[in-house]
Amino acid sequence: MSRRALPYRAPSEDVIDVDTWILVTEDGEVTMPDALPDWDYQMDLHLRRTVRIDVDRARSQSGLPADAALALAAVWTATGSNLSGPASHVRLTGSGTSTVELDIQLRGSDLGGLLLLDTALVLAERRDSTSPSAPRRAGSVLWSDRESLRLQGDAPQFPLAVIDFARTSFPDDAAWHLQISGGLESATMGSLLLLVNERNTCTSTAFERAGRPRPVDRVVLSAVYADAARTLMEHALSLDDFVDDAQFPDGSLGATLMSLFDRLLPGRSITDVRLRQRQNPSLFASDLQAAVKIFEVP
Repeated sequence: MSRRALPYRAPSEDVIDVDTWILVTEDGEVTMPDALPDWDYQMDLHLRRTVRIDVDRARSQSGLPADAALALAAVWTATGSNLSGPASHVRLTGSGTSTVELDIQLRGSDLGGLLLLDTALVLAERRDSTSPSAPRRAGSVLWSDRESLRLQGDAPQFPLAVIDFARTSFPDDAAWHLQISGGLESATMGSLLLLVNERNTCTSTAFERAGRPRPVDRVVLSAVYADAARTLMEHALSLDDFVDDAQFPDGSLGATLMSLFDRLLPGRSITDVRLRQRQNPSLFASDLQAAVKIFEVP
């Protein structure tokens, strides 16, 4: 972990003893991996971590009095959704060693891309009567670390909603609809929404069981994935700004579409694929069907 140069005194690294994050699943607890390739937006995350702080040394090494209130805070940030928020905040007012159990639950619909978990020891209240070199402002960071978890797998991920299509402008009997909005610079999370018709029980049940799908669910999910990939590629190729040398921000719709294009059609130029799609749309659809390996379920 790199150490930032702070404009005030801060405690040494050994004042805080921090365990790794633990991922809590239906099958038990495991050390948080680097990536969750099977994650989707319906999968909420439950994470735990134990942190031990020698609050007396933390105060003294920071030039703070013995009664200075400290706090341990955890904050999450998701690059795919451009969302962030507080995960936990524990006030530390005693002496000796304080043991804090961080236990956080994050909604999958808020996440995506790279999940960043920041843990920090901060000054809980403003101090006016401290030494000139001591932290004064509430929220001054005395110690921090960051862990990350990649949530994007090999398949494109979408925010998902199960609704009754009879209450919308979509055909009552349609099984799903991929809604695309915003430009290529827009965040993927805010630009894509996969709508599933609750009246189509075969499809809605497949998504409900996506974590542990039956063979029939895998077939349905494969069909949705293939159709979504085709819809995304057709949308991308319809945009003049979607070209071979284009650069898009991380987590943007353009970056997602470019990544999907490279994954499905490696080594192909966007110009050539766009020409093929316009000259022979049905053959292009078959190209994508082959690329996504439709119905090749494990």
